[in-house]
Amino acid sequence: MPSERNKALIIDDENAIRRFLRSTLLAEDFAVVEAGTLADGLAQAQAMRPDLVVLDLGLPDGDGAGLIAPLLAIDRPAILVLSALDEEARKVAALDAGADDFITKPFGVAEFMARVRAALRHRLAMQGAEGTYDDGRLNIDLIKRQVRVAGADPKLTPLEFDLLRELVSHRGKVLTHRHLLRTVWGDADAADVQALRVHVRHLRQKIEVRPDAPSLITTEPGVGYRFVEATVG
Repeated sequence: MPSERNKALIIDDENAIRRFLRSTLLAEDFAVVEAGTLADGLAQAQAMRPDLVVLDLGLPDGDGAGLIAPLLAIDRPAILVLSALDEEARKVAALDAGADDFITKPFGVAEFMARVRAALRHRLAMQGAEGTYDDGRLNIDLIKRQVRVAGADPKLTPLEFDLLRELVSHRGKVLTHRHLLRTVWGDADAADVQALRVHVRHLRQKIEVRPDAPSLITTEPGVGYRFVEATVG
């Protein structure tokens, strides 16, 4: 983690969950504040200006997704949503509203911290607005619209490049089917999810080491896709 202490806000009405999250984040040297309602969470966020918000969707005074826009208006924190197994539609709505990622209850420390680190990396990438990506094998110039894979030119179609650019620009974040259809096609109703799957498959064939077992563009079943930054080394 960065040497400067990160600030985390936990918004959840379950005491046991808050205790678990608090102890986990404190062990990783976060400064931690808790809230049990939407109203208290918003007040704490305005006072604290957190780097990370861990947000439960089911809160006593409303749907947690309704807090995402106000949170982003404060200081664009990384937002990790907590959801139950049967809340797929709510997860998608939260991601479309601007959440960085979700984690489904129950979960362990390792999975939780992996999601936290990915969400914070996405926040930093958005602040830096980088125009290139280079992991040693895959090199992308988002401005010049150039892609090289192990020194070769994979010859992406314009739509494939637009899809890759959106995924890479938000690497680490889950992008929903609707988000990708809206941003790449220009209208979520202009193409269907099956068409999106076809283009993702073609893109994987051009940039993945093993298209049948993709490690860069991963699938979040029923939700969308995520670009996973490769480890350089």
